[in-house]
Amino acid sequence: MESIGILLDNIYNFVTGPYLLIPLLLGVGIFLTIGLKFMPFIKLPHALAAMWKGRKHDPEHEGEISPFRALMTSLAATVGTGNIVGVATAIMWGGPGAIFWMWVTALFGMATKFCEATLAVKYRETTPNGSFVGGPMYYIKNGLGANWKWLATLFAIFGMIASFGIGNMVQTNSITGNIVEFSGGLLTPPIIATILLMFGGAVMISGVKRIGSVAGVLVPIMALFYVICGGVILIMHIDKIPAAFNLIFISAFNGHAAVGGFAGSTVAMAIRYGVARGLFSNEAGLGSAPIAHAAAIVKNPVKQGLLGMVDPFLDTIIVCSISAFIILVSGEWVNGDYNNAATLTTLAFNSITHGNFGSWFVTISLTLFAFSTILGWCVYGERCAIYLFGHKAAAVFRIIFTLAVPIGALAELKVVWALSDLFNALMAIPNLIALLLLSPVVFKMAKEYFKNSNE
Repeated sequence: MESIGILLDNIYNFVTGPYLLIPLLLGVGIFLTIGLKFMPFIKLPHALAAMWKGRKHDPEHEGEISPFRALMTSLAATVGTGNIVGVATAIMWGGPGAIFWMWVTALFGMATKFCEATLAVKYRETTPNGSFVGGPMYYIKNGLGANWKWLATLFAIFGMIASFGIGNMVQTNSITGNIVEFSGGLLTPPIIATILLMFGGAVMISGVKRIGSVAGVLVPIMALFYVICGGVILIMHIDKIPAAFNLIFISAFNGHAAVGGFAGSTVAMAIRYGVARGLFSNEAGLGSAPIAHAAAIVKNPVKQGLLGMVDPFLDTIIVCSISAFIILVSGEWVNGDYNNAATLTTLAFNSITHGNFGSWFVTISLTLFAFSTILGWCVYGERCAIYLFGHKAAAVFRIIFTLAVPIGALAELKVVWALSDLFNALMAIPNLIALLLLSPVVFKMAKEYFKNSNE
């Protein structure tokens, strides 16, 4: 079993390394940004306004949930432990310069998310029970034709398997580990597993409408909680922010020499870990987010595309940046008194607040972020199951997915996690092929939309 785990890790490292998925994801983002004539940068204020307006919708338009709730469902899965732990990992291995390259991937990722969400609505389908389903498997099948159905099937298989690992058991294990450590063992894994099963089941069994409703409340609250608390902490140390900015930009193009407990990093390492953490934090190009956006009640697909491109901006430019600046300002990243990324983040918050606030803050944030990820991935996995087995598979999938929650809290399933990580990465390849081949369709739709709306 151990040898299988090692094999899967090696395959995963190759797929997500600097020679395959990272340049492919970033390259597609750059290509789409140029093809859209840098529209995501120019129209970002308009997209943010559209996000707020998306709370309301025309009941005569087709869909299941409001455009805002579709975005929140997507963000529920996107804003996760990577925004806290992933940022710390990038700094640990790539140095402060990795943050600059995270920002770069987010900016180009906006074009990718715009195209994904637009295509998801354009090529979505309606099931016999009235559900609106979409995502890469549907825009591959309906946009590229019958000869490409095999690619759509591959994506659905990868997505459904990944949902149980990266979207479920890995998250519950992360929640359990943090709460057990924080409570000093007072709350045991069986207790935590039971609580997660109860709360998760109450939401997920009811389907996308209930998940969208909960996400519409939970995601803004947890994001604001993190941004406000983190922002206040940074304002209290605002005199150190310019130096942190300077450190990020200098390290991005010069690397960072070994200092304290930090082993040092080259420019190549800063780019690799910054791009990798950025891409896998905001999930631009992985193909997961458009599954949620496909359920939006909207007439013009481009309108939902605008909401989709807000996702990487909020996730990486806002939330991840707060984590990064707190870690850099604290100076804990050079001390070397940490065993992993989660510990580094906690130490940074504790150090900068001079108390145990960091432990409370990180534990609460990780729990909320991880729980929201489970909700979002329940939708993703369910839609993949519907594509593969028909709409009747939805209820069965939700039951199985819910029952998997306590397994992640109680078991160490390294092979399962390695397998799900690999399939999560493999989801991107069919999706990126489709985005490239269907890009002329999106370019034309965007041009017509802005021409006719005079936005």
